[in-house]
Amino acid sequence: MAEDQRSALLRASKPATKDLFSTLIAANHILHYHQVVDAYGHISVRNPQDPSTFFISKSLAPALVADREDLEEYHVADASPVNKDAPKGYAERFIHSEIYKKFKGVHSVIHAHSEVVLPFSISSIPLRPVFHMGGVMGAQCPIYDIQQHYKGSDNLHSLLVTNEHLGAGLAAGFNPSTMLSKGTNLIKSFVSSQSSVAPEFPTSPTVLMRGHGFTCVGATIQEAVYRAIFTTINARVQTTAMLMQGSYNVGLVGERFGGGDKETGPAKHEDIKYLNERECKDSWTANSGHAERPWKLWCAEVANSGLYKNELGPPPGA
Repeated sequence: MAEDQRSALLRASKPATKDLFSTLIAANHILHYHQVVDAYGHISVRNPQDPSTFFISKSLAPALVADREDLEEYHVADASPVNKDAPKGYAERFIHSEIYKKFKGVHSVIHAHSEVVLPFSISSIPLRPVFHMGGVMGAQCPIYDIQQHYKGSDNLHSLLVTNEHLGAGLAAGFNPSTMLSKGTNLIKSFVSSQSSVAPEFPTSPTVLMRGHGFTCVGATIQEAVYRAIFTTINARVQTTAMLMQGSYNVGLVGERFGGGDKETGPAKHEDIKYLNERECKDSWTANSGHAERPWKLWCAEVANSGLYKNELGPPPGA
């Protein structure tokens, strides 16, 4: 049986549920409410009835997604719309299709341009978990530099992931086999190679995109939203801590040289304390056991805001 025919029969016999679409709509609103996305950015969900397709909004600002008609179904194989007459879609839907293609255990993908995360994609400071809620990011956040993935056929070097090979390069960053740490003023944690065999779920669930933003994944919509929100919160906390620590270190230098210290060698320097790999893993294991608590709150926040409309009603767990 042809794959297209098989997919069509699956969709006809077991259509995606209203609850799935209601949850996806609510997730769009939650990400906007928490300033993870603005007019740009998107979240998708793999079709649970037919894993060869996924659902994502048509070309709309996330805050304005409101009904089933706002959501389109696309093929994982090539990011083409299932409905040949589909309206304009997101140019970067290849981010989603290539991640679903590579990782069978991923069922939701989020891409965002969060301003608090962006500086970590263009500087030598790596984004790392600094508190227990940040462990959901993973112990390391590789950086995808799209410049390394352009081909001669790419007419525009716009930093946008607009075709399969650019999306495949990003997807590879979620399971890197090696990381290249570059020197001062150059990006650290740049993906230099990828593992030949991809696991069901990626080893690095959050990947930064140089000069663009970040992408994260989840086994569910709720998990992906949780990861995206706490990635931005961690970035904000880490930035504040680095500013405080930098001021303190400048003070140490001033005390040493202003006081006529005759010591030679580098001045004393102290760093902020990051979570280690075990702490990252265990903190997410612990927090995942009650992740329904923030989801319920987030659903209530958007339901009581005058901006957002979910014509399908409250999602499960709201």
